[in-house]
Amino acid sequence: MEEKIINGEGAILGRAASRIAKMLLNGEHVAVVNAEKMLISGHEKNIIENYKQRLDLKDKANPEHSPYWSRKPDLFVKRVIRGMLPYKRPKGKKAYKLLKVYIGVPEKYKEKKLEEIGKKETSKMFENVITVKELSERLGYKV
Repeated sequence: MEEKIINGEGAILGRAASRIAKMLLNGEHVAVVNAEKMLISGHEKNIIENYKQRLDLKDKANPEHSPYWSRKPDLFVKRVIRGMLPYKRPKGKKAYKLLKVYIGVPEKYKEKKLEEIGKKETSKMFENVITVKELSERLGYKV
């Protein structure tokens, strides 16, 4: 089956993730490139505060059972997309295995046509935006 290559540059993370999740559930193979350039809309301070709280969540009885949020941009985007899939069910697990997320554009995708998805004109937004790369760096990811 043909693999869809989605260009994440300038795409709103939530909009793109929901559309990608739907493609995955329909059985399509999806590769997301330029994941670090995806945008999260909202005020920078609130976004960073929100994700720092998620990183601090710990199960008191067994901290190893706590949710894990990666600071690496490609794994962060993959986790957001996973949140829009029923990944605990067989169809969700199968769909999740069809997803690949990359930082930048790998060599094998350089000549292929990239699709745009989940974009919105940033000047038409009411609030500020922050890139996934900036968020990852503020949460402690070192390039």
